Amino acid sequence: MEKRRADIIADALEERIFNGTYADGDRLDEVRLSEHFGVSRTPLREALQRLARSQLVELVPRRGAFVRQPGPVELMEMFEVMAEVEAVCGRLAAKRISDTALADLHDANHKCQIAVDAQEPDLYYAENERFHKIIYREAGNGFLETETCNLHRRLQPYRRQQLRLRGRMAQSLAEHKAILTALEQGDSEAAANALRGHVAIQGEKFHSLMATLKNAAE
Repeated sequence: MEKRRADIIADALEERIFNGTYADGDRLDEVRLSEHFGVSRTPLREALQRLARSQLVELVPRRGAFVRQPGPVELMEMFEVMAEVEAVCGRLAAKRISDTALADLHDANHKCQIAVDAQEPDLYYAENERFHKIIYREAGNGFLETETCNLHRRLQPYRRQQLRLRGRMAQSLAEHKAILTALEQGDSEAAANALRGHVAIQGEKFHSLMATLKNAAE
């Protein structure tokens, strides 16, 4: 499916935030950006709203849009919570997941493999997001699904960026397969542990992510 114009703009702005074109606290001028992308203010504002939902941008009434990046401590704390919340989703889904959802997870992993072979991190992320959201839904708890999706959205730019680390896509896919196996076997603890380990950004993985963000900004 062709990407919406607002999503293309949001991806471009996200990349500029990570590569240092826009620093923390910078104001994003709507007029200049509209001219740069050759669009009306409507898709640009939709793009800024998307970035605001992930809190990479803060929208201040009557002042405009400003770049906001979390510090390393805040980012680490969010990933720690994300890992635990996804573990809960996996634990519940292992007992409640449908055969149709399991088939959908296999399809998502198949498309992730295509992305790995093509070295296409954006394609991989789209299917990766689909994979995780199926699990959130199959946990069978609407409140948990909503809260998990909210935090997932908040961390989306950093999860996307992590896939650019060498070998990370293939490693991520191997972790997906372990998660799927646990879900198929109805093993709640194995599913929880596999999801926790898959999402957790600790030690070497976290330092690698921070180094990637730092290098992009230099």
